[in-house]
Amino acid sequence: MLVLLTGIIGAVVATPLLNALGIRDWRARGFATGVAAHGIGTARAFQVHETAGAFAGIGMGLNAVLTALIAPAILRLFL
Repeated sequence: MLVLLTGIIGAVVATPLLNALGIRDWRARGFATGVAAHGIGTARAFQVHETAGAFAGIGMGLNAVLTALIAPAILRLFL
């Protein structure tokens, strides 16, 4: 449920927030949206601009791979 909520909030907030921050590069906007807002944010990025959507997919995929590699190492620190 939290992942869905994060995706919905990210999809709604990403475009106005990035506009307010003055980020105009579609690659950076898409990558940030993909990492932060998962699949729903990536779908929204594709609606806004095709380059942003492509980089959102890359960001989401890299986030998944790095999380799968780093999370077990961090978990070992706590156990």
